[in-house]
Amino acid sequence: MEDFAFHDGNVCGLLESRHINFRQNPNYSLQMHSSLIQRLSQEKELEGHQGCVNAVAWNSSGSLLISGSDDTRINIWNYSGRKLLHSVETGHSANIFCTKFVPETSDELVVSGAGDAEVRLFNLSRLRGRGHDDNAIASSALYQCHTRRVKKLAVEIGNPNVVWSASEDGTLRQHDFRESMSCPPDGASHQECHNVLLDLRCGAKRSLADPPRQTLALKSCDISTTRPHLLLVGGSDAFARLYDRRMLPPLSSSQKRMSPPPCVNYFCPMHLSDRVRSGLHLTHVTFSPNGEEILLSYSGEHVYLMNVNHAGQSTMQYTSGDVSKLMSFTPILNGLELQYPISNLSNSLPVSCGLNAKLDKCRKLLQIAEKCTEVGNYFGGIEACNEILDGYGRNIGVIFKHDSLCTRAGLLLKRKWKNDVHMAIRDCYSARKIDQSSFRAHYYMSEALSQLGRHKEALDFAFAAQYLAPSNPEVAEKVESVKRDLAADANSDVSQDGLRSEREDSDYDEEVELDFETLSGDEAHDVDSNVLQGSLNLRIHRRIDPARERVGANGTCGSPSSSQNDGILYQPEPVIDMKQRYVGHCNIGTDIKQASFLGQRGEYVASGSDDGRWFIWEKGTGRLIKILVGDGAVVNCVQSHPFDCAIATSGIDNTIKLWTPTAPVPSVVAGGAVGPQAADVLAAIENNQRRLCRNREAILPFEILERFRMHDFSEGSLHPFECAQS
Repeated sequence: MEDFAFHDGNVCGLLESRHINFRQNPNYSLQMHSSLIQRLSQEKELEGHQGCVNAVAWNSSGSLLISGSDDTRINIWNYSGRKLLHSVETGHSANIFCTKFVPETSDELVVSGAGDAEVRLFNLSRLRGRGHDDNAIASSALYQCHTRRVKKLAVEIGNPNVVWSASEDGTLRQHDFRESMSCPPDGASHQECHNVLLDLRCGAKRSLADPPRQTLALKSCDISTTRPHLLLVGGSDAFARLYDRRMLPPLSSSQKRMSPPPCVNYFCPMHLSDRVRSGLHLTHVTFSPNGEEILLSYSGEHVYLMNVNHAGQSTMQYTSGDVSKLMSFTPILNGLELQYPISNLSNSLPVSCGLNAKLDKCRKLLQIAEKCTEVGNYFGGIEACNEILDGYGRNIGVIFKHDSLCTRAGLLLKRKWKNDVHMAIRDCYSARKIDQSSFRAHYYMSEALSQLGRHKEALDFAFAAQYLAPSNPEVAEKVESVKRDLAADANSDVSQDGLRSEREDSDYDEEVELDFETLSGDEAHDVDSNVLQGSLNLRIHRRIDPARERVGANGTCGSPSSSQNDGILYQPEPVIDMKQRYVGHCNIGTDIKQASFLGQRGEYVASGSDDGRWFIWEKGTGRLIKILVGDGAVVNCVQSHPFDCAIATSGIDNTIKLWTPTAPVPSVVAGGAVGPQAADVLAAIENNQRRLCRNREAILPFEILERFRMHDFSEGSLHPFECAQS
């Protein structure tokens, strides 16, 4: 739709501006310009791996691409020639999950981390003069101090001596090549590697109000390129954590379990912070190119954008009490807090030709949203409202903002994708802040709370809406409907919500996630074609009574008798809330799904998906721009070239796809319209949302799980491939 304009300017205008602002490099703005994004298509398929490609990364100049795979090889690709230069036999005994070029080493040093819990360093200069098939080189450094899979590596620009590794054992370790090139393996008689930078083995939180007790199995980490002392980590709970390396305690060994160090900031969307389900966790965290924003990608959820500092106008910092305040209603006068009628509100904006043009465009967008509501195209209507509120929000008055918020809330409640109801509650809350006497805000708030099963609070808002519009038949029906729901709850001995709450609050359950996936690649070639082969992967979550286990004064997780802090109540840390949400993709199948900023400016956001596609959104508005088919099953990795408009993706397939703006015809996804890459985009993304809503949890007796320990599998039997769920 032509009304869905891009916000990065006209290409011709940017080129002409060179004569006015000669200090600004136009290439910086043009690298991922909307005109190029619209023409992205697959240019090349890089072949050379024999298993799922779990990691891709560019070198600093963009001349080389490195990849790691289930085949335990590291491949080095030439960007200009689109050719394989080296395929290194690493010696890893399990899937490679992460690999990087070590900065300032002339691209000769590369590092890898794998499912065998090892970190290995290789010097590519040792391959000079060898034949193409002679690629076995010994590792220059071998670190075996982790006890579980290494999922992510981080390097610091300008630092050729140190690499950081994040593992599911709950530790982030710092490996300095100048101090030691190896360490004793797990279980050795003398294992005293003093390289633990973060000990989060007692750092995971079930919810914001709960203290950390369990191991935070780290899935991802990143170091800011603009402020390299800032370290971001994410793992097996809903909270990303930002640390200042200058403020962390000295490196320690893993022999003594330490209490989690204080972090600079916690990050989590507010609706995900309360009573978090164990299956919800982060698969990827990353800084924006300028270091001011971060992206969080959740398994079983969406992608979220947040400010590093909470001073931004579009973000907020909240505490555990704010979660309930968002949904509460406190009557002050006649059952309603009346401050000022909306008719007395003023747009308070100066009149200008440019502003009038923007307001006219916003009016057209609101008409599109209302028309989409009538025909049931809720996705298109929400996109139109996003464009108004996030694209032109600073240029519209409060009346128009209020109407757009209420319209979007109504559309979200009808679409009912994962956590749309919570987004509607946020819009209703914002609309009520503009106008406390808003009928639509109170009515939609009642509907949202009803969908969440919070019938008592829903009735308060329904009564308020009835007070504001006593002759409206819809609100009268809403009041009666909520009354019936309340009566049904009261007459039920144990409602389904009660059963769920009882199970969630149980202190004795062993909660388990059980997944079975088929093998891919050569691993399945030698088996009977009529027998389904796969890997059984289990994750255990033990629920513990807060009174029975605390973090002791010495930093260990133990019983109350070992703690000197029994009389001290836990004070939850404030958390930074979401700034933008990106929806449409599906992330449930793997623990290495990435979300990335595209280009040096990071004006677009991309993520892989479990439906074999990868998605591109406009960062500021959350608008879905592009959907491209990138894999036969699952896309996990999306990495933008440092300087060119080129993107590398990988996933379950054994190949890497390279995407450049080579399509003869531009296309976008706008307002529900589809481009040539997707036959039915709405059907595709709606199917993804249904998959997100499926219950992935299973409860099994603990004794059954003991026989399925991964390290007990004999050689040649089932293996936990990361192209399957971990």
